[in-house]
Amino acid sequence: MNAIPKVLFFVEGYTDIRFVTGLSEICDLTMAVPGRTYQASGLADRVKASDASLHVDVIRGGRLRFQIASLFYLLKHAREFDLILCQEFLRGAFNGTLVGALTNTPVITYMGIAPLEYFRCRRERRQIGPLKAWLGESVIRFLMTVNGKLATRCLAMGPYLRDVAAQYCPRSSVGLYYGVDTETFCPATDEERAALRRKRDLPLDKFIIFLSSRISHEKDPETVLRATALARKKGLDAVVINLGGGYKDFLKLAGELHLENADQWVLGRPAAHPVTEVMDYFRAADVMALASLAEGAAYSTLEALSCGTPVVCTAVGGMLVQLSGYARLTPRRDPEAMCNEFLWIASHREEARQEALRGRDYIVREWNRKKAFADLASVFQETRRDGRGVAEETA
Repeated sequence: MNAIPKVLFFVEGYTDIRFVTGLSEICDLTMAVPGRTYQASGLADRVKASDASLHVDVIRGGRLRFQIASLFYLLKHAREFDLILCQEFLRGAFNGTLVGALTNTPVITYMGIAPLEYFRCRRERRQIGPLKAWLGESVIRFLMTVNGKLATRCLAMGPYLRDVAAQYCPRSSVGLYYGVDTETFCPATDEERAALRRKRDLPLDKFIIFLSSRISHEKDPETVLRATALARKKGLDAVVINLGGGYKDFLKLAGELHLENADQWVLGRPAAHPVTEVMDYFRAADVMALASLAEGAAYSTLEALSCGTPVVCTAVGGMLVQLSGYARLTPRRDPEAMCNEFLWIASHREEARQEALRGRDYIVREWNRKKAFADLASVFQETRRDGRGVAEETA
């Protein structure tokens, strides 16, 4: 048996370049990806520009075609690998766990969201009707039940999602995804913060609220915008900035909420590179804010704390479980409470900073990158041995 396992990472949507590069360091990696998402997300360019050692198989077609084509791809290639790592816990993982059972190939699923909770946010936002909500939940429950039974093991990002996954797969444990690079996501001095603001063309004399989050149905950017507007009315000279592919939606949302002079204090920019740029914004900000209707691991809050930047976020899901004592937690959809936390941080900067630095100690201890991939490498070895043993006995 080779010392380094041969792993097929089966991706049904988007994955982070930091996870891909980390995987390439601990295994002989092949990544199977949907062609459209791989190109449109920018991941193809990031893989090409990285020093990651891997092979990429691109599977063409839209959702239905990809589902069918990927099933045949897996049936053809599964036996070539020591194990299959499936992104998420739904339709893509269904192909992976099914083929794994048919070919006696160990399969690890990796849960990064709470599927039912996230889907229910669509109904809460009235994006879907009751019939579609019922059908969607039924399909999600079916997929999670089947995947939970067939998977060799399920990893889930953080203790909250581990408990969600364990309802369907008793062989569930905590995974740390790509972890936090605590050497680059590190605290900045006042002088460094000012230099970073000049470097990234950010206002030097404003209270900067950083919303590092995609704009999607499970997030609640409305609360962050309203909270910032309230804080401004109470005398805090604040601006809020969003980075991401949906930043134009964020700017549009600010206009739709009819916030006073929003064009002067609501900023939006395309996604920053996660390896070379985004940490500058965390380190330059006065506070990182994240409001959500549902939340899994909330990696941006962990990265902010690693930078010693105070965090204000909604007390839901993984944020409630992981951040108590390190972040300022507020009730769901409560802009007044979030506003009050912004004001407290602005007037108690040193206390807020010390609270965030305690959070950094927690991140260094429990969520750092080296630990994340060392733990994952151990899981690969354990799963490969257990899975191959079962396969050999069966044969």
